[in-house]
Amino acid sequence: MSPNRGMKKGGQPLRRQALLFLWLILLSTYGCYGMKVSAPPAATLFGAPDHFRTGQIVDLDSGKALSFEELIRRIASKDLVFIGEVHDNPDHHLIQVQILQALLETSVRFTIGMEFFQVKQQATLDRYLQRELNEEEFLKEADWQGNWGFDYHLYRPLLLLARQHGIRVIALNAPPGIVRKVAREGLRALDGEESSQIAQEIDLKNEAHRNQVKAVYERHPKEVLKSFDHFFEAQAVWDETMAEKLAEHLRLTGDKVIVFSGNGHIDHKFGIPDRTLRRHPASAATIMLLPLGRDTVLEKGMADYIWLTAEFFHRSMRPQ
Repeated sequence: MSPNRGMKKGGQPLRRQALLFLWLILLSTYGCYGMKVSAPPAATLFGAPDHFRTGQIVDLDSGKALSFEELIRRIASKDLVFIGEVHDNPDHHLIQVQILQALLETSVRFTIGMEFFQVKQQATLDRYLQRELNEEEFLKEADWQGNWGFDYHLYRPLLLLARQHGIRVIALNAPPGIVRKVAREGLRALDGEESSQIAQEIDLKNEAHRNQVKAVYERHPKEVLKSFDHFFEAQAVWDETMAEKLAEHLRLTGDKVIVFSGNGHIDHKFGIPDRTLRRHPASAATIMLLPLGRDTVLEKGMADYIWLTAEFFHRSMRPQ
């Protein structure tokens, strides 16, 4: 038999060519009629004609997307800028560094406020930023894992930038043990020493904030957190303590402050922003970094700006 029998010129087998042709026909047929291609997730905003995609920055007041450069131009003039996060989302920490670097280039003088450190850790934080402690000594003295617990490498670039540029960082958080005690037993259970470590003025009258926290409470197991009133008091202690510290800094220094915290503390401005401005009037902006899921609905008032990011799935959550 001739070695070229059943072959086209160039050596392509006729059988293989015929199968390829059939496969293309099937792909064309089912691609048009039988296979559905999922559209990428998009967010909607009431009154806005456009849908918003991952990576876009949305001005909730105008209902329009804006550029990164325009965002920086707008926030650079504010006395207070709150930047939220989902604590373990790596994209959010990259964005925070990007914003901080851009603000450094504007030559605006500012201080950084961080939820991630307790007020009592301020001396340790100062010593690290002033290069009196190396990183290993700092993490040990601050007991990062015991006091915060999220991966330090997510926060490290922010701290290195602050250290490199000589930026003051304010530790804002209340002692977590006190917050937990309030959540279990209420404000009245605190003794004098414990009360001295939290805000002296705690407003529990904001019904809108109360309703927002109630939705969060309903997702918690009730074996330990049996009282919603105590749970709300704990949230107020958390927010008011950070707000008191920020207001004190603004009053004493006049510096602008860039605040990094979880989204829950700035959502609808009920938490730290409004409670700070109640103590010390100032111009402010809030930026929420929000993972974009299916059918995400944005609300005017939840922040001034929303930066939409991809959802982050932990390895343990990914399909094996």
